[in-house]
Amino acid sequence: MNRGKPRQSSEKRIGHILFENGSITREQLKKALDENEAASSNGQRKLLGQTLVDLGFTSEENVTRALATQAGVEYISIETWDVDRSAVAMIDPDSARRYRALPIGFENDRLVVAMSDPNDILAIDDIRLITGYEIKPVCVASSELKAAIDQYSRVTNTMEAEEYEEGEVSSEAVDEEPVVSVGKPAVQLANMILNQAVHDGASDIHIEPQERSMRVRFRIDGVLHETMQPPYRLFPPLVSRIKVMAGMDIANRRIPQDGRTTLKIDRKVIDFRVASLPTAHGEKLTLRLLDRSARLITLPELGFPDSQLKLIRKLINTPHGCVLVTGPTGSGKTTTLYAALTELNKIEKHIITVEDPIEYRLPGINQVQVNPQAGLTFATGLRSILRNDPDIIMIGEIRDRETAKIAVESALTGHLVLSTLHTNDASGAVSRLNEMGVESYLTASSVIAVLAQRLVRLLCKQCRQEYTVSRDELLSNVPDFPLAKDEKQITLYKPVGCLRCSKTGYKGRKGVYELLIVTEQIKKLALQHSSAGEIAAAAVSEGMVTLRRDGLYKVRMGLTSLEETLRVLT
Repeated sequence: MNRGKPRQSSEKRIGHILFENGSITREQLKKALDENEAASSNGQRKLLGQTLVDLGFTSEENVTRALATQAGVEYISIETWDVDRSAVAMIDPDSARRYRALPIGFENDRLVVAMSDPNDILAIDDIRLITGYEIKPVCVASSELKAAIDQYSRVTNTMEAEEYEEGEVSSEAVDEEPVVSVGKPAVQLANMILNQAVHDGASDIHIEPQERSMRVRFRIDGVLHETMQPPYRLFPPLVSRIKVMAGMDIANRRIPQDGRTTLKIDRKVIDFRVASLPTAHGEKLTLRLLDRSARLITLPELGFPDSQLKLIRKLINTPHGCVLVTGPTGSGKTTTLYAALTELNKIEKHIITVEDPIEYRLPGINQVQVNPQAGLTFATGLRSILRNDPDIIMIGEIRDRETAKIAVESALTGHLVLSTLHTNDASGAVSRLNEMGVESYLTASSVIAVLAQRLVRLLCKQCRQEYTVSRDELLSNVPDFPLAKDEKQITLYKPVGCLRCSKTGYKGRKGVYELLIVTEQIKKLALQHSSAGEIAAAAVSEGMVTLRRDGLYKVRMGLTSLEETLRVLT
């Protein structure tokens, strides 16, 4: 099997174990070894098991079982293990992440430690020294271990929060510094909440006062989850602490305020946009998280069907015209526009954006931040941009008649204009521009396409459950479900919930799209001030796939559940 450079014997053993137990074929093993060899020549170290999983040749569970066999230890799933929290508390969460190990129980005076790499002798020795126990390593899947460490550290943090006593609030604002515990209760609680939100991949934090309690909720994958309920006595100093960090007035609690701060957490630079709102029981805080260090998503990663992706690429490379992206708040419109700009960002293109706020900094692109207090609105910014010789203009949002009119006129005078609009579907954008006071002939002549989108949660690949449903039963509930004429039974998937997905059954999100091309027929309807329904019917007759149809296709592919698609697209 060896070709070229020698491979590590441990990797050969893993490959041979998987081959001998029928998990992979000889050809798959050869391809994975070649892939690792190519990565090594480029200075990248890859584990053979991870490469096999990445290539889709086997599952993470099979690789973990092979690792357990190789190390001569037991393979377990933490899901089925009765975890002893006193064992978990033997090492702190940071050490657990560093050693990739989690104590989960005791057996014959030994500490049972779940590890993703039971061959890591140095980690075992360190944990023995820290805890004073002899160690019994057991092997667990890497993704399950990471999820378990996150879950049990969250439980520990919540328990600690209940023991805090009210203390003085620090008046020192934090900027570009790591979030660390500094000993004061309100500061500790604020740090704990912000750290946990970043670890969990939350997009928003809600800190809400109730009559005799407070709750903290995180929005993860578009859905709110209650994370903790600290004691109410900590609520006033917690609000003051976060307001100080965001540069807000802590003495004024009767009017809404906005602020922002930038923190460095887990080597990530995170922008926090903070908004306060006076309620009957005190000030509610909402924090929006923007990971400034995150890699921007590319167009192919957004989940477009291949035929739709080709059309979109053709549209954004048109020399002039207006392409609109529509959908409600939180549907990923800005992400789509940034993906398009990243693809268009070439040395021969002059790109200017006007945004509120600038969510991500794009190298090589001139980004303008709206500032109404200084007189810089979308409309005034657009006028200035047009005097700066742009090829491509991106407008964060068309909010009023003046901005809309300048945008469509810019598209007619030789510029490519990309922007967002708040409508429920693609056809609604055409009639919406007419309602905003843009002349129908301008809309018909300038808008070349409208992309409507939503985000649906993806089923967790580790715990999704297959089930079958009869044709008649499915069509009685969803009459427009895409089926072949001869299909009598359909295989679908439903959420179950495991440690990896925090018991929700879902992990990550994907876009659902509806692309309306403004054809001659659509232009005629726009000129006649036709309704959104008439425009949609004409577009469907010309081949447009609706949002609902695209969502149901993703259900058929096993990416999401029928319930999730109907929740988002009903």
